[in-house]
Amino acid sequence: MKIQFLDAATPSGARLVVRFVNQDAVPADLEPILAEGAKLSRFTGKPGQLFDGFVERGGKTARVVLAGLGGADASDRGAAIERAAAAVLGKFLTSGEEAVAFDLTGSGFTKEEAVATLTGGVLRSWRWDAYRTTLTPEQKPTLTTIDLVGAPEGTEALWAVEQAVAEGVAFTRELVTEPANTIYPESFVERCKARMEGTGLVLRVLDDAEMAELGMGALLGVAQGSVKPARLLVMEWLGGTEGEKPVAFVGKGVTFDTGGISLKQPGGMEDMKWDMGGAGAVAGTMLALARRKAKANVIGLCGLVENMPDGNAQRPGDVVTTMSGQTVEVINTDAEGRLVMCDVLTYAQQTYDPVRIMDLATLTGAIMISLGQEYAGLFSNDDELSADLTAAGLATGDKLWRMPMGPTYDKLIESAIADMKNVGPRFGGSITAAQFLQRFVDKGRPWAHLDIAGMVWADKPGATWGKGATGYGVRLLDRFIRDTAEG
Repeated sequence: MKIQFLDAATPSGARLVVRFVNQDAVPADLEPILAEGAKLSRFTGKPGQLFDGFVERGGKTARVVLAGLGGADASDRGAAIERAAAAVLGKFLTSGEEAVAFDLTGSGFTKEEAVATLTGGVLRSWRWDAYRTTLTPEQKPTLTTIDLVGAPEGTEALWAVEQAVAEGVAFTRELVTEPANTIYPESFVERCKARMEGTGLVLRVLDDAEMAELGMGALLGVAQGSVKPARLLVMEWLGGTEGEKPVAFVGKGVTFDTGGISLKQPGGMEDMKWDMGGAGAVAGTMLALARRKAKANVIGLCGLVENMPDGNAQRPGDVVTTMSGQTVEVINTDAEGRLVMCDVLTYAQQTYDPVRIMDLATLTGAIMISLGQEYAGLFSNDDELSADLTAAGLATGDKLWRMPMGPTYDKLIESAIADMKNVGPRFGGSITAAQFLQRFVDKGRPWAHLDIAGMVWADKPGATWGKGATGYGVRLLDRFIRDTAEG
């Protein structure tokens, strides 16, 4: 999406013009026919409300859209503006218009609020049509330009920062949307290399032989049933104080999950292409941090495997030795994400000694039973880290809800023949998964596990995304770094 910044005296040329309206405050300077039409349509400026009508302006027909903001107070006004702009793009993306003008003249918007219009519009305009060959002209996106008219001074500079985050979200959506015959461990790495070239990120890749030498038996056990070799992708961004310990993000990258020998039901298995949503979020976050030149030291790590059920696949009942030296009895090969994550967590701590470490994973269906698709589950050994993540989630809309942990739950994954089992009983499945991961976190190291299974993919459009990949996690982690690591 092309963005143009125009002052109030410069005509946009766009025939589609948007004005943002507070609740019960329809602008007094509207053409009478528009004001009357809005009244007859019961448009009052409620959140999400849109009204559009045609008028003549300067001898040309203009389509004017009123976008409702509701009565949002200062604390959530930016989010309301973002959602309103997204609603406009969602409705008019395929309208036949090539440009839309957000007219902020006299609106009193701050530069942060002006940028929110662009963020909402750009995020909602994202589509992945790479495999669509039979779209009719009416189905194809036509909007290619957003003109921001009358924005306050400083908006353009601020947008340069937020545009980097939007690019990170878009990259995550791309990775999550691509089918598993396109994105698998090796191609995930290559896609990241291509997108991150020239950003200042340093990428390191471990192949299966190198991981075997390190003793990553849990991760490699998941991968052994696939012809696609495993990879560990490390992305280093050292934009902070030299020598300062980094923050680490670890992402689960199961590029397709059949369940292995513990085979999933066929219905809906195609969705398991997005079982790498945690790795996708980490990759998108690292791209965003690099693009905006974040003043922080951050390491992103993605454990990349494919879980398949061939003759060499891991069996239920197998015992694997992790990089930490702890042993795991594999009760269910469909509980593979934690086996991947435990070795990457160990590698991250031994290699980088992070001051804080967070992992993101589409780990359990149980978290969706608990929280639906409104919140991701947050599990942590540290109250301050939990509070920081929760605040970042509220600020960005990537919401988190803290879940319980404790020794009683930990007992549920004890094994008769190994140090632990990879699953517990039916109840509390997302909690026992978190308890499993905690066993691989060094004592005293602040750690959080985000179970994002319900958040990376949407069956219907949301506030700033269409049906499909949401890009969840990028804005959350970026905001977390801004608030806690950059001062």
